[in-house]
Amino acid sequence: MAKEEKYETDLRAGRPNYTKENVDTLSDVKFLRLYDLKYAEGKHYYDASRRPLEDLVALKPDEEFRSMIPDAVTIAVVLLSPGGPPRLLMSYEYRYPVGQYLLGPVAGLIDPEDRSKEDPLKEAAVREIKEEVGLTVKDTDRITVINPCAFSSPGMSDESNAFLCAEIHIDDTVDICQDGAVGSELFSGYELIDYEEAERLFSSGRDRYGNFFSLATWVVIGFFLKQFGNKQDS
Repeated sequence: MAKEEKYETDLRAGRPNYTKENVDTLSDVKFLRLYDLKYAEGKHYYDASRRPLEDLVALKPDEEFRSMIPDAVTIAVVLLSPGGPPRLLMSYEYRYPVGQYLLGPVAGLIDPEDRSKEDPLKEAAVREIKEEVGLTVKDTDRITVINPCAFSSPGMSDESNAFLCAEIHIDDTVDICQDGAVGSELFSGYELIDYEEAERLFSSGRDRYGNFFSLATWVVIGFFLKQFGNKQDS
């Protein structure tokens, strides 16, 4: 039997050594900035970011990078009703860059007030659930972190999300509402997705109107199928 080969990678080898002096701010507007990362003489890479220069991900040392708080939270809100199967709560929110209402999970930016708390991710999740779908997370409910930080599109942006799951016990859906939208947020109804519909969404990549949705939506649906598939008949 051939000896097993092990491959090791030096993650520091050949990396551009960014400093603040190598970065130019090309645009700075609310919630979005564009930076020019001059990674070599005459070489430019453009980085869309929500962060100010002093918190730019590309400038973080390794340990700070590995412990960073992400920009936002994305939450798989799973409703647990007496005698019924788990259902995934998702909303149709207008997404300006694509000009469509897209099916998606509860999500939102982590506010400065959240960051000052002991658990910023869960603090932001509780607030976003209340704002976007009108539900108050109770002591009998459970919020868990699925992934503490994942990059949305690292080829063009350092935008990052934490993924969480909120298991909320509910007797009926009368308390679900979308009146808490703030700023530019626009909602157009919600869906309670069972296992069968989740399977269809996951395999087709389209909502019931035939429209595409975000990668975050696909990830949350996949998590729901994996984590709650065995609880459909309980």
